[in-house]
Amino acid sequence: MSAQLILQAGKEKSLLRHHPWIFAGSVAGFEGRARPGDTVDVVAGGGRYAGQVLAKAAWSPASQIRARVWSFDPTETVDHAFFKRRIAAAVARRAALPELAGQDGVRLIHAESDGLPGLIADRYGDTVVIQLTSAGTDKWRTAIADGLHKATGCARIYDRSDSEVRAREGLEPQSGWLLGEGDSRIVIDEHGVRIAVDVATGHKTGFYLDQRENRLMLRGLSAGRRVLNCYCYTGGFSLQALAGGAREVISVDSSAPALTLAAENLALNPGLDAVRAEWLDANVAEELRRRRDANETFDLIVLDPPKFAPSAAHVERASRAYKDINLNAFKLLAPGGLLMTYSCSGGIGAELFQQIVAGAALDARRDAAIVKRLQGAADHPVALTFPEGEYLKGLLVQVA
Repeated sequence: MSAQLILQAGKEKSLLRHHPWIFAGSVAGFEGRARPGDTVDVVAGGGRYAGQVLAKAAWSPASQIRARVWSFDPTETVDHAFFKRRIAAAVARRAALPELAGQDGVRLIHAESDGLPGLIADRYGDTVVIQLTSAGTDKWRTAIADGLHKATGCARIYDRSDSEVRAREGLEPQSGWLLGEGDSRIVIDEHGVRIAVDVATGHKTGFYLDQRENRLMLRGLSAGRRVLNCYCYTGGFSLQALAGGAREVISVDSSAPALTLAAENLALNPGLDAVRAEWLDANVAEELRRRRDANETFDLIVLDPPKFAPSAAHVERASRAYKDINLNAFKLLAPGGLLMTYSCSGGIGAELFQQIVAGAALDARRDAAIVKRLQGAADHPVALTFPEGEYLKGLLVQVA
């Protein structure tokens, strides 16, 4: 018999709405014995559903999220076959999306939104990279790797379970080959642009696939424009701007290794004019102020910063940081110029982000309008019952 997590009376409401997280404050008690990552029955503690099993979930006693739901069908068995089914279904959904046809880099599993909380899986060519960020996925590592191998046919699987969030689950970082071996650097083709991805040392799983379609959009906006790409990482936006005919692209990042790889990525694309590209190792906020003071102007600016607010506790400080960089970007834009600005902070919602950008435009004394709201690519779905999955939000703004 499975161990049982007993909910506080009234705390079953989120489960009935199929939200997959159960927080520590929602737990009334625990019956039986379970190790971290084990599957437990989630039982309503009172009211109309008292004593009823509502879900199967992965137990995580070290985390504030005490359990993550695998299935809202209490009769479903969580075993190797379960992961094989879920993974195969997620891969099939991507295969049915026309915008992903021919893409070498694709997100295959997007955690909660694919019914697999704590699991990220990205494919780069013949290699799948996984991140396991919960006790439940850590326990089922072998089954997950096997399911991905069967669903994709990929010969190599690399484990990048080295993110800091694992510490909240009481887990140690782990990385290395789970299947196959060889060079960790892989060259992918993204809408006709070649990009090298290092799955062992790159950010996240090696690259930011969520911005794929937004990079393509930038390409269509770049012809004849002077472009400033801030927080450029390995140059994804920059390369698409060059491919789109930008007359100059200045790319800024504070990571020398990322800039080195960005320059190498440019060399992978001999059809792009390297003379029009400049890679600059600098602090973005300081560089924006320096160029503002020098009265420079740009026709198109990209702001794609790292996560300023990893949690609600960081929102106030993060809001100031977002406003600062957007304020100076507005001051640098030529009349009619475009700002493509993003936040990947879960603690900053879309409404708040728009307020921050609007305040920045007001303080910069620029009239501006939203041309388009931006989000993650189609292989990064957001379950309707899990709005927290919508971490990336962006705005394409044009100044008068």
